[in-house]
Amino acid sequence: MGINRHTETSGIEVVTIDYPPVNALPTAGWFGVADAVRAAGREPETKVVVLRAEGRGFNAGVDIKEIQRNPGHQTLIDANHGCYEAFSAVYECQVPVIVAVNGFCLGGGIGLVGNADVIVASDDATFGLPEVERGALGAATHLARLVPQHMMRTLFYTASTVTAQQLQHFGSVYKVVPRAELDSAAMEVAKNIAAKDGRVIRAAKRALNGIDTQDVHRSYRFEQGFTFELNLAGVADEIRDRFDADLAAKRGEN
Repeated sequence: MGINRHTETSGIEVVTIDYPPVNALPTAGWFGVADAVRAAGREPETKVVVLRAEGRGFNAGVDIKEIQRNPGHQTLIDANHGCYEAFSAVYECQVPVIVAVNGFCLGGGIGLVGNADVIVASDDATFGLPEVERGALGAATHLARLVPQHMMRTLFYTASTVTAQQLQHFGSVYKVVPRAELDSAAMEVAKNIAAKDGRVIRAAKRALNGIDTQDVHRSYRFEQGFTFELNLAGVADEIRDRFDADLAAKRGEN
């Protein structure tokens, strides 16, 4: 359980997210992803990093229960800092990052995937931002790297999801495979990259980030400001409490 890292084979580092039951990450988990990805990229022999997950889905975003358990705003601030660090670590990793997405990819998961270099997904994978229904904003920056502008806006306002097949149609997902083949498919791409000269691969990563048309750090930080505003106004707590009550009602709890 937690964030685990291992060397798969020469030049390939694998970082695994494992926070049952749904990989909704606590603050420590987001910082753990950031630390593991950065450390993997710093290794001189590393040519590519694969980011994957165990369990039912790739990522369910921030652990809202952790935020609700603690009074005040410090946990929210810490969670937002953790997300920022994790997303930045993927984007700034010194080598390409391949994400292997299984099942659901929601909220903060979009931040990880949207900042990655290559996306491989299982045929049951879905992607979306439920933030509006949770009283928060964020990661539209990264969703905009996966779908066209008007689709991004529609998905954001409606809190709807799209499938891996749809993202493949848009050109953001490289390959869609049965879930049982997901790890091997991601590893196939990783081995292709790892066969190249590492000096060239690292230079290519810097070059591609340098010509990017969007400053992902600035735009995501701008989004976070509205999340803080909604929380300070009490709107977010009200919506989250209502969401928790609806869940309890569905489970037949009093």
